[in-house]
Amino acid sequence: MTRNLITLAFLLLYFTALHAQPLPIAISSDSAHRTVSITADGAPFATFLYPDTLEKPVLYPIYAPDGQLITRGFPLAPRPGEPVDHPHHLGLWFNYENVNGLDFWNNSYAIPAAKKSQYGWIRTDRVFAGHKNILRYTARWTDQQQHALLHEVTTYQFSATRQERIIDRTTVLTADIDVSFPDAKDGVLGMRVTKELQIPSNTPGEFVDDKGNITKVAAGNTPDINGNYLTSEGKTGDSAWGTRGRWCMLYGKKGTDTLSIAIIDYPGNPGYPTYWHARGYGLFAANPLGQKIFSQGRQTLNFQLKKGQSATFHYRIVIAAGDHRLSTDQIRQLADVSQPVPGKAAEK
Repeated sequence: MTRNLITLAFLLLYFTALHAQPLPIAISSDSAHRTVSITADGAPFATFLYPDTLEKPVLYPIYAPDGQLITRGFPLAPRPGEPVDHPHHLGLWFNYENVNGLDFWNNSYAIPAAKKSQYGWIRTDRVFAGHKNILRYTARWTDQQQHALLHEVTTYQFSATRQERIIDRTTVLTADIDVSFPDAKDGVLGMRVTKELQIPSNTPGEFVDDKGNITKVAAGNTPDINGNYLTSEGKTGDSAWGTRGRWCMLYGKKGTDTLSIAIIDYPGNPGYPTYWHARGYGLFAANPLGQKIFSQGRQTLNFQLKKGQSATFHYRIVIAAGDHRLSTDQIRQLADVSQPVPGKAAEK
């Protein structure tokens, strides 16, 4: 019996170590189609899209370790039964609702041409891909006439094990002119998730942006919808929205596995700890710049950059698949080792 227990313990340690071993990351760039593919041990991990037809660069689609999609298909590749609201919610992105009065967050193909002057673009200039597990790009935040407000350098670092995928994103914004980010609801790191990770709801919703545009969201309560939020401060479900925390996790069952997505804030970020713009209909966002909105006026940030000044934002996104959701201890450990990828001020 003792020998059998020793053998069992050894096998358990072996398989635990095996699942924790880092997998090789490969990055392949297709400049003609303005895409970059990221794989983990040959399996799809994510794709970076930066065509001129999009109003911003995005990571889309993104896969869990078990091969399942964690991002919504709409608008580029709609899937049956998923919601089709908010066409600007695409994959994983980074922008803001009000930068010197321009709305970068809500810009999409759905905005009428007569109103486009109220919106901003993020135009990708250069992409540096294929160096181990690092992808870096430079971009300009511009108005419709392509006058730059900000220059951006973003560095992605990808890592993976058999049960986890990790995306470390470090973004450095440098002001071309004096730039203000008045407190607003929509920002800054956003992800729109697969419908299974929505929170079940029998009630449709209506959401209004800062220009008074109303977006209706259909109720979602089919048997496969079973998502839930949990924050570092213990907030769950819809109660996570508008609260602060060092991290927030969205989890739920898809297929035979439980998927977990955790976004981890970094202490050096502006507005730390971030507020969570975490909606039950599938928008999962960290917005440290909207303090007045989320605190009902008790706090105000009104973040600003003078010409030539820079700000750095670092977030870790952890995606897991398995029999159980990520534990709070696992997320704390992942947060402790989350460090900004070495970056630099925006290149012009």
